[in-house]
Amino acid sequence: MRTVRTALTAGVLGALVAGGLVGLSGTASAASTLGAAAAERGRYFGAAVAANHLGESDYVNTLNTEFNSVTPENEMKWEAVEPSPGSFSFASADRITNHARGRGMRIRGHTLVWHSQLPGWVSNLTGSAVRSAMVNHINQVMGHWRGQIHSWDVVNEAFQDGGSGARRDSVFQRQLGNGFIEEAFRAARAADPNAKLCYNDYNTDGVNAKSNAVFAMVQDFRNRGVPIDCVGFQSHFNSQSPVPGDYQQNLQRFANLGVDVQITELDIEGSGTTQANNYSRVVNACLAVSRCTGITVWGVTDKYSWRSGGTPLLFDGNYTKKPAYNAVLTALGGTPGGGGGGGGGATCTVSYQETQRWGDRFNGQVTVRAGGTAITSWVTTVTVRSPQRISATWNGTPSWDTSGNVMTMRPGTANLAAGATTSFGFTVLTNGNWTAPTLGSCTAA
Repeated sequence: MRTVRTALTAGVLGALVAGGLVGLSGTASAASTLGAAAAERGRYFGAAVAANHLGESDYVNTLNTEFNSVTPENEMKWEAVEPSPGSFSFASADRITNHARGRGMRIRGHTLVWHSQLPGWVSNLTGSAVRSAMVNHINQVMGHWRGQIHSWDVVNEAFQDGGSGARRDSVFQRQLGNGFIEEAFRAARAADPNAKLCYNDYNTDGVNAKSNAVFAMVQDFRNRGVPIDCVGFQSHFNSQSPVPGDYQQNLQRFANLGVDVQITELDIEGSGTTQANNYSRVVNACLAVSRCTGITVWGVTDKYSWRSGGTPLLFDGNYTKKPAYNAVLTALGGTPGGGGGGGGGATCTVSYQETQRWGDRFNGQVTVRAGGTAITSWVTTVTVRSPQRISATWNGTPSWDTSGNVMTMRPGTANLAAGATTSFGFTVLTNGNWTAPTLGSCTAA
C-alpha cells in the first residue's frame, strides 16, 4: 500500500447550489484501513494468506497495510503439515505466522479436523487408529503454535448440506461416530488451553436445517461443558446464494448460547454497488452482534481468489480498492483513503468538484495529483448511484463494470511530475438522483 494516505471520498451530499463549485478533498483519519477501523470497534479484520504470494511486494504491502489478522489458506491443513504418519512439516505455515507475529497481527488456525485435503494414509485408517491419529495431530499442530493462535477451527464442515441436518460422511464419522467432534474439542483444549476453539462451516449463514443442526450441537456442548468457544460462518455468497435476510438474527442466536461468532471466509461475488451493498450488510450484521469478534475475507486480491471469475474480494487483480472496499471501511466507521494497493514509492490522490449543473444533468471534474515522486500512470474509479448514468467523458480513457455504475478511468495525460496535477471530466445524467459521485482510491506507478 502507499505510504502517503491523503484521500477523498465524495459521500452523500445534500442539495447543491445550481451551478456552484463544490469541492471535496481531505486527509484520511487514523482509521483509514480495514484493520485499524475494525480495531476501533473492538474487532479484527483479517485475510486468508498464501505463503507462496509473500514474495510479491504488492500482495505483502496490501496485507501489511490493511489487515490485522491472518488465516493460512491451505498451509495448516492436514495434508500440508502431516503428509505421512507422524512426519510434520510446518515451514510454509511458519512463513505466514512469522510474518504475522512480526507485524503484530493476530492469527487464526485453519483447520485441524476436516474430511477434505486429508492425506490418503488417514482415510485408510480404521477403528481406534483414527482416534489416535486425530488426537496426535491436534496435539502436535496446536503444540507447535501454542500461545500464538487466537482461534482454531478445530472441526470443519462436519454436517451435510440439504435438509436433513445429518453428519457428513468422513473417515472420522464412519470410524468414531458422532462423538468425534467432542473428542476433538476436548483434545484441543488440553493442547492449548488459551486458544479459542471454533466449529466452522458453510451454508449455515441463515436459519436452515444445517444451521439448526449446528446450533443444536453447540447448545448441547455448552450444556454439558464440552469446550467450545466460537462458531465460524464461512459466508461465501453469490447471486444463487445471497446474504440471507436473517443473517444477523442467526449470528445473534448462536451468540446467545454464550459463544463468540466469527465470519471466517467471507467473499461475495459481483461488482460495483451491488457487491458493495452486500459487503456492508455483512459488516453491519457483525457490528450489531456484540459477540461477533471479527471478519476474515478469503483472500487479498481477486486474481488469487478460489472464485476469481466472480471477482469476490475487496481488491481487484491490480490491488486497486473496489467500491466494496470503501463500503466496508465506511461501515466500520473508517474514512476511505487514497493511495491504493501496490508497491514502490509512486502515489497519487484524487479530489472531486461539481463544475456545472443544468436541467437533468451535471458535470463533474476529478483532479489527480502525484505524490512526492513523479508517476508514469494512474488509475481511479468513479461510482454513480442508480439510476444515474455517465453520458460523456473527456481527458481520460474510461471503462465500466457490468452494472454500469462504476467507471474506471485511466489517463489521457500521464507522466506527472512530483506534486503535479491533471484532471478529467464527465457528465452525469441524474434521472432524478442528484447525489454526488464517490471516488475510489488512486493507484499510481
